[in-house]
Amino acid sequence: MVIWIILLLMTAAAVMAVLWPLSRHRALAAKQADPDTQFYREQIAEIERDRERGVLLPSEAEAAKAEAGRRLLRATGMTGAGSFAALGEPALRRRRAASTLALSVIPIMALALYGAYGSPQLLTHPPEREAQKPADRLDLMTAVAQIEEHLAQNPQDGRGWEVVAPVYLRMGRIDDAVKAYDSAVRYLGPSPERLANFGEAMVLAKDGLVSAEAQAVFEQAVQMDDTAFKARYYLAVAAEQDGKTDKAKQAYADILASSPEGAPWGEVVRKRLASLGGEPPVAGQGDAPQIEAADIARMVSGLAERLETQGGTPDEWARLIRSYAVLGQRDKAMAAAQRARQALAQDDAGLKTIDAMTRELKLTDAGP
Repeated sequence: MVIWIILLLMTAAAVMAVLWPLSRHRALAAKQADPDTQFYREQIAEIERDRERGVLLPSEAEAAKAEAGRRLLRATGMTGAGSFAALGEPALRRRRAASTLALSVIPIMALALYGAYGSPQLLTHPPEREAQKPADRLDLMTAVAQIEEHLAQNPQDGRGWEVVAPVYLRMGRIDDAVKAYDSAVRYLGPSPERLANFGEAMVLAKDGLVSAEAQAVFEQAVQMDDTAFKARYYLAVAAEQDGKTDKAKQAYADILASSPEGAPWGEVVRKRLASLGGEPPVAGQGDAPQIEAADIARMVSGLAERLETQGGTPDEWARLIRSYAVLGQRDKAMAAAQRARQALAQDDAGLKTIDAMTRELKLTDAGP
């Protein structure tokens, strides 16, 4: 909008530069003396001086003055008020026409030419980006809705479920992703990669906890391909969460030993191993599974403090217990379960929730 205001002001300035001299033409013309009129008047005065000096006879002087007077009258008649009006009216109409042209036709023609050949969007929208606009305009929600409509009519389309599952993950629809991967496995059949993705979605749905169901999926993937990295990684995490530290360390070490040089998951595995007192982490490439203990640890302290001071719902206590288990802090998880039972002593449904969580986390298991 600002650029158009600036262009409008510049156009107005250019138009005024043209009209200003035209508006002053009549005043200047009126002020200027006609050279013929001035000549004849001086000639008459000169004749009179010659007569007085005796250069001309009186009769000759009168004749010369009469002739000069007639010429003066003719010259005065050509520049008088009536003649000026007769000549000035067409000029005034011409000036008005020029004003109209300058104020309307020229700006309109300029805008028309600019609209046809100009590119006001050139700096912010290069041609290559303009070519990409149709693809960029594809709305993700619309695409997902179309896929969902297709799957509602064709629920056995395993390929469709496999396509939409990672999209659900990126959208944060974790439960929908779990269902989609489950359907993909059911209709396309199990494969190491498909099972590993299914199990990872289950882990994400449990805030990083490798549940018994997810562990069974990862074990099936490893049985099909004992080099499946993602499945082996989450089985190691499951051992760590169960308090089986030696088993987890060995699993992490085996993954590193069998990984190719520069494997993108190496950094994450080294960090997990180092956290258990194994090989210290070294710099490497960091593309790896989506769950890290640090992501869970950030929320645990605040949740624990609030539940201790203000209490909470059974689901919140269960979340705290699960969080401690994900961090491998089984002692704290069991202590949190005990405090939850005390806080929910009068809530039978709440106690059932806590008992179900302790069974899922295998907190009643004895040691590694």
